Amino acid sequence: MKRKSLPAAAVLAAGAAFVALGLWRGEGAVVLQKAVVICMECIGIG
Repeated sequence: MKRKSLPAAAVLAAGAAFVALGLWRGEGAVVLQKAVVICMECIGIG
């Protein structure tokens, strides 16, 4: 069981590192802004 959890932990750590890097670069605001625009288009407001 331990051999299966090592690759999973590595992928999880890499994903967390990429999320942290994106937040550090300020890309969280860009993603949120794009999500708002898409949501407004779906409702028909934008």
